[in-house]
Amino acid sequence: MADFRTLFSAAVLSQLGTNVGYVAVPLIAVEALDASPGEVGALATLSTLAFLLIGLPAGAWVDRLPQRRVLIAADTARGLLFASVPVAWWCDALTLGQLYAVVLLSGCATVFYDVTGQSILPRFVGRDGLVQANAAMVSLMAVTNVAGRGAGGGLVQLLTAPLAVAGTAVSHLASAVRLLWLKEEAAAPAAPGRRAREPLRAQIGAGVRHVLGNRELRALALSASLTNLGSQILNTMMPVLFIRELGLSAGVLGVYWAAGGLGLLLGARCARAVAARLGYGRTLGLAGLVLAPAGLLVPLVGHGPWLWIAGVGWLLAMFKTGMDNVLGVSLRQRMTPDGLLGRMNATFRFLLTGALAVGAAVSGLLGELVGVHVTLWVGGALLATAFLPVFLSPVTARRTLPAEATEPVTVRPAEERRPVREG
Repeated sequence: MADFRTLFSAAVLSQLGTNVGYVAVPLIAVEALDASPGEVGALATLSTLAFLLIGLPAGAWVDRLPQRRVLIAADTARGLLFASVPVAWWCDALTLGQLYAVVLLSGCATVFYDVTGQSILPRFVGRDGLVQANAAMVSLMAVTNVAGRGAGGGLVQLLTAPLAVAGTAVSHLASAVRLLWLKEEAAAPAAPGRRAREPLRAQIGAGVRHVLGNRELRALALSASLTNLGSQILNTMMPVLFIRELGLSAGVLGVYWAAGGLGLLLGARCARAVAARLGYGRTLGLAGLVLAPAGLLVPLVGHGPWLWIAGVGWLLAMFKTGMDNVLGVSLRQRMTPDGLLGRMNATFRFLLTGALAVGAAVSGLLGELVGVHVTLWVGGALLATAFLPVFLSPVTARRTLPAEATEPVTVRPAEERRPVREG
């Protein structure tokens, strides 16, 4: 458990920096560089594009690399990249092109950090401790959403956005230093029967087949991807809406986003107790049915009471996401053998964070073509219906987490195949 405490404390620092940057970076583009809705969309797309470019091979690499070193290298790279932003600003040399490069390259580092962090967790806490550990990590993410995004908005108002990004750099570098205390060093154990020199393409394919070949994992991946798609379409346009169209401050935007973090926190803290009472699958299904439609309140954002109504909708939608993160991540970790954890997590990250990249691009395009408000309604509709793949899948019948990991899907030679019938 000492390794888990070290990982957790480093994640506190890293997540705080990430959330301050989440507010500050697009505001640099909007306020300091006069970016258009399309350019803001491109910035958000590039910040998550790395998951589409290297997400799948990263899982195979993580499964055979010393994972402590991967985490330290990723946080160090992010710290140095974000440090270049205030330096360029001080030198009066900051450009939109540099922001694009920083978010793209830091996104590459985030791929390795996120995949490694989720893959190493079961080895620190054991499979029986996964729900409690994931609840702690999702709660941390929610708390830092509240604190980091709220502080991000305040720092932008007090110090300007480029100086707020300096806080992001310091947080990531401090996290890298904290990870030096992590004792875990070895790469993940190989899956049973895996050849030492198995080609990278075959290793990636095993992870993809494991996820997409399982009806429950496939439903979890699809619902989470649609949730990310809808939320990113909404969030990409929020700086443009708040600052330009509504004339509100960066602090108000930070508080609005922090409300979503509060929803994540409450959902994560309730997930374990509700699942123990109703069952894991039923909780996932009912949470979607009851809470997901609140996403349709978010496009109502405006002055006066409409700001509060949209904020409540965002909080409720994120409450549902917080429950999903704890229960869904625990389920997929329990269903995956140790030697496939990196590739399973990379496949999920490819789909889920790839949906963020697509959502940002769609948001920027729609913002240019049909306006900010129509774009928000598209995002709200997706957020409200994203629960359906899980609701209509076998996941809802699962009372408890599986006792053992599910073996990966394998493809036998044609002459050995036999027709099978799904039960």
